[in-house]
Amino acid sequence: MGSLERSKKKVQLWKKAVVHFALCFVMGFFTGFAPTTKASIFSSRAVTPTKSQISPEPLKMSHRAVTPLASSNVNRSLIAEAPLPTPTKSAESDRQVLSETDELEQPSSTPRRLIIIVTPTIAKDRYRGVFLRRLANTIKLVSPPLLWIVVEQQSDSNEVSKILRKTGIMYRHLVFKENFTDTEAELDHQRNVALRHIEHHRLSGIVHFAGLSNVYDLGFFDELREIEVFGTWPMAILSANKNRVKIEGPVCDSSQVLGWHLMKMNNETDTSPPPIHVSSFGFNSSILWDPERWGRPSSIQQTPQNSIKFVKEVALEDETKLKGIPPEDCSKIMLWRLEFPIEKPSTHDLQITSTADTLR
Repeated sequence: MGSLERSKKKVQLWKKAVVHFALCFVMGFFTGFAPTTKASIFSSRAVTPTKSQISPEPLKMSHRAVTPLASSNVNRSLIAEAPLPTPTKSAESDRQVLSETDELEQPSSTPRRLIIIVTPTIAKDRYRGVFLRRLANTIKLVSPPLLWIVVEQQSDSNEVSKILRKTGIMYRHLVFKENFTDTEAELDHQRNVALRHIEHHRLSGIVHFAGLSNVYDLGFFDELREIEVFGTWPMAILSANKNRVKIEGPVCDSSQVLGWHLMKMNNETDTSPPPIHVSSFGFNSSILWDPERWGRPSSIQQTPQNSIKFVKEVALEDETKLKGIPPEDCSKIMLWRLEFPIEKPSTHDLQITSTADTLR
């Protein structure tokens, strides 16, 4: 009996030891997967990040004055004694920058007027392609809106069309079939073709006749947009192979036109009234298709086929409607005209031109 009881006690001790060992093994196994931080899954307190784990947010300074609410219990004597914050130089500079930015972001109340540039071309001009590209490079620098109307005689050559397509400028290419022996008569006819196109489509803007040999100050086009009815300006004429410069344009006081003259660089004045050059004035296109707007009867234009002559007559008959530009100093030269003799291109020049177009 005694030996049987001893064996039962030994079995119970072994069972206790095995259970204890199993419990220790399970606890150690799960403890190995626990995080190594101070907090544990058995901790009831929330984990708060340390200072090194949080980057402080920048403080947003406000320059608005803070006024106490009526329902607050703040001591009024302390509020009265506390000095009001004075804006620093940096705050004032920030306000100035913000105000300038707001002015830039505000859209202009009046949109810019459309500039309509009319350019006639002569097919027998050997430098036509060169001057057309040079004028296109100038017009590309002008702020929009701008419309370039180029006129030429109908021919088999597509030189002008190729040049216009590559400029990136809004343009209209007009052609005519008539033949002319007089160069000036052909140029006037081309201008009339452009004016009839403007009148037919009622294009509203400021018209300027730009010759291929014209050279511009870019500020000229900004002044051109300020014209209400008619505007005029002086133009310097430079002749090839001649040491002489002529200045053609208005005689004016500030922006008020008093008359016309032709002055040479050697201070000689030509007293005879010269005809106004088409590049020396610009006008509002609505006078073509809405003359009554400017106080003129619609039947005043007796020769609809000669619009350029009509415009010149209207410009010269009442000088009070003319505005000299620039308005602060009408004598400032912003347009130059280079006079080159128009020669028929030789066969060699035509071969060079076609080769250059092929390489482009």
